[in-house]
Amino acid sequence: YLGLDPQAPDGPLSPGICPQAPCCPLVCPLQPAPTAQGVLNLLAPVVSQLLWVRAPAGLRGLRVRSEGHRQSRLSRPGATWSPSSFIVDDGSRVDGLNLGAVVVDRANGSVFLFYALCIHQPQPCVSSTMLIRSRDDGLSWSRPRNLSQEIGLDRFAPGPGLGIQKHYEPRTGRLIVCGHRTLDLDGIYCLLSDDQGENWRLGGALRGIPYGRPKLAHDFNPDECQPYELPDGSLVINARNQNFYHCPCRILARSWDAGETLPPEAVTFDPTLVDPAVAAGAVVTRGLVFFSNPANDTHRMNLTLRWSSAKDPSWWQRPLQVWAGPSGYSSLDVLEPPREPPTLYLIYEKGRSQSIESISLVKISLSGSL
Repeated sequence: YLGLDPQAPDGPLSPGICPQAPCCPLVCPLQPAPTAQGVLNLLAPVVSQLLWVRAPAGLRGLRVRSEGHRQSRLSRPGATWSPSSFIVDDGSRVDGLNLGAVVVDRANGSVFLFYALCIHQPQPCVSSTMLIRSRDDGLSWSRPRNLSQEIGLDRFAPGPGLGIQKHYEPRTGRLIVCGHRTLDLDGIYCLLSDDQGENWRLGGALRGIPYGRPKLAHDFNPDECQPYELPDGSLVINARNQNFYHCPCRILARSWDAGETLPPEAVTFDPTLVDPAVAAGAVVTRGLVFFSNPANDTHRMNLTLRWSSAKDPSWWQRPLQVWAGPSGYSSLDVLEPPREPPTLYLIYEKGRSQSIESISLVKISLSGSL
């Protein structure tokens, strides 16, 4: 059951607030469309004791501001939102805060937010991978910590989306955040922590070919990615196929050692997951894998939700169309209350003329009621 009227106008909503919470349309823009030049660089819902959705507030390429990092806190059971607020602000820096990912440690409730700083610009802007941490569900945050020397990468763009914590062996409890680098040095890279986020190191990598050189059409170039764990303990990384190697579809990398390695022989391509080269969402709950993206091989439109059994890679043949029009980046997460059916949250770029006009949130019940 999807509580969504795709034809309903979004209307002038206050940032982060869904009016008439029990009965409002369950597509609530986190902020109004600021201008046709706006762009969404990170979409990451996170579940800890509350559900978090984090999105950039600024606009890449504008002279006034690049992407400041906003947070919105979702109160139980997900009906209303607090006002959004800045947790990191890069001021007027042209290429400042950028792609990122969020992961939650179940043992202590810490929320970790990774983001890239100056990922596109050459010197004197020093590219860095930054980390901030909250120990109180986002009421307060640590000072930014530069991880670049610790992980040994000069340029790394986390996500965009979610990191995960391993539920199954091997390495139960390990925190894993995956991302990519620049287009010339591209590929999938994973950061690992086995001490509840105190220290991080570089894990497995799946590099583009030819590595370190400009890519041509149909070269192998995995890019923005979303990891998830299957019940057998294996790690799957669903990645953007930047140069449409093999097909205009998603790349699936797999690891059986909790992200230590990403062997080339475990790489597959899923022609069912047609994709125009974009960041997509994926999450696992109650034995099902859910996937969201604009299901079109050339244009960012037709935002679609698909699902399959976590034990069977074949996708259900009747996907759910969430928005037929322009749509771009998306991210998925799930709220799993004890003794209650899970609820999916899908946040995505949405527009009528362009995909970057607004950010919308869809609440999806797996039990048939909201």
